[in-house]
Amino acid sequence: MLIAANAQDYNTGIGVRGGLYNGLTVKHFISGENALEGLFLSRWGGFNITGLYEIHANAFNTPRLNWYYGFGGHIGFWDGDKNPWFDDNNNYTVIGVDGIIGLEYNIEAIPFNISLDWKPAINLIGKTNLGADELALSVRYIF
Repeated sequence: MLIAANAQDYNTGIGVRGGLYNGLTVKHFISGENALEGLFLSRWGGFNITGLYEIHANAFNTPRLNWYYGFGGHIGFWDGDKNPWFDDNNNYTVIGVDGIIGLEYNIEAIPFNISLDWKPAINLIGKTNLGADELALSVRYIF
């Protein structure tokens, strides 16, 4: 049985996300365990905008430690010259679907949280491919 009630210790978090894609993250809880997260990320001379719906639950019976999973979509724009996988002269516009799974810890002494997640994505329109390399660390100011 999944226990998810009151999984969050905050309403909204704003911060930075670092990994192969780097950028900004905003997460807002719409109920006790359900959150929406927006990502604005740069990579390969372009950027991606991603929206995610996430479900949070307490992890390992540890206060302020939560795991989450979810799904969403993205739109991205990047330069093929900057992408080592495609290495061409084309510019790309892509639209696709994303999944996410991760852990986050809300620091009690200061209003910050830290999360580590994996966010695979599939481009369905534009340059179609599977991107399974997005492991990222985020740090957010929470309120």
